[in-house]
Amino acid sequence: MAERTAPALGFSVDELLPKARGGGQLRMGLVRLSEGEWLQPDPDLEARRAGFAEWPEGIQLTPEAEAPGRELAAMIGVNGALPEAALSRHEDMCLLTKREGDDQYRLIGAAVAWPSDWYPRDKIGLPLRALHAPIAGYEEQLATGVDRFMETLKPGAIYGRCNWFIASTGERRWLAQGEPQAQFAHVTAENAGETLFVRSERQTLRRLPETGAILFTIGIYVEPPGRLARDNIERLASAVQTLLKGEGARRGIGAYAEALIRYANDKRDEKQG
Repeated sequence: MAERTAPALGFSVDELLPKARGGGQLRMGLVRLSEGEWLQPDPDLEARRAGFAEWPEGIQLTPEAEAPGRELAAMIGVNGALPEAALSRHEDMCLLTKREGDDQYRLIGAAVAWPSDWYPRDKIGLPLRALHAPIAGYEEQLATGVDRFMETLKPGAIYGRCNWFIASTGERRWLAQGEPQAQFAHVTAENAGETLFVRSERQTLRRLPETGAILFTIGIYVEPPGRLARDNIERLASAVQTLLKGEGARRGIGAYAEALIRYANDKRDEKQG
């Protein structure tokens, strides 16, 4: 019997972390995905229903989203439009199009149950560069490459990438409250394995063939460091040290960095002991 090939981009924090950027210059870090690797194969639909019911403002639609939303729903075999499509899969879903005369794609529809500290109501209708304005270095290092990729993406091709954050909650819906020092005040080297939460976004991009809209999906995976492979714990600690020098302010890394690094060092000592 042939061995099952691992997906180019997995569906867990442990699988995604080695593929994610750990500091340095911003990059898209895209990998080509097959149709079978596009979306998580076993979504928890009860959790999806609860997510949207608890946070209905996660659905934001412009009139332009109607046609591509219906195309997307038909593509994945459900009745309806963008909200129904997102409800039927693990991934949150966003639609982007380029209006006549525009030089950038813009967000025209969002169905987001589990945001990573953002509000669709604040982003709907914005062009790509404005969407990414909070990300330090995006305009200088990444914007031109992203614009070019979006412009040349062909129907049928699927690309994926991933990232990670550290949050103070294990909830899939993460909307940070207060300053980082307050959010992570309870975290110590001794409890970091249970009180910090690694949040990975598995993102995909593909162009819908009929309307030409681009679909952006975001699959959320959350685990505390104590449930991760030791190699990934060390990878996180190393990345945090690097990011402190560049993106620490945006990510709030300074509030938990020492605790996470000491936790990783203790784990390394346990392994060697």
